[in-house]
Amino acid sequence: MNNVTIYTDGACSGNPGPGGWAAILIAGEHKKELSGGENPTTNNRMELTAVIEALSALNRACSVELFTDSQYIEKAINEGWLENWKKKGWKRKGGEVKNIDLWKRLDALLSEHSVRFCWVKGHADNEFNNRCDELAVMEREKF
Repeated sequence: MNNVTIYTDGACSGNPGPGGWAAILIAGEHKKELSGGENPTTNNRMELTAVIEALSALNRACSVELFTDSQYIEKAINEGWLENWKKKGWKRKGGEVKNIDLWKRLDALLSEHSVRFCWVKGHADNEFNNRCDELAVMEREKF
């Protein structure tokens, strides 16, 4: 199984408002940048879209170490929120899970790859997270 490192980020001006997402995929000597945007959207949708687009870009099953500055995503995976939402019919306290369409897409991708989610502090010293932020903001600014 190929080893891939992924960094992702999302950006939104207003919530909802124009947004952008970005991902950097690193496999050995190879590096690929992906980005896009939507309007209107939310920050959480852009964070999720970045992860989904990055995993969708993999053309075979991979072992992935994925870095995100989104505690929403990291905790949903690592603290079992996603599994609980599925068991409860995509419900949570207060009603239906937000962004259910994206969570379902991500859940399907997680069955194709072995992914370890790692939280990284945003706007700090991580060059790849900072580059993702830069790309996401550039995408957001197109609207």
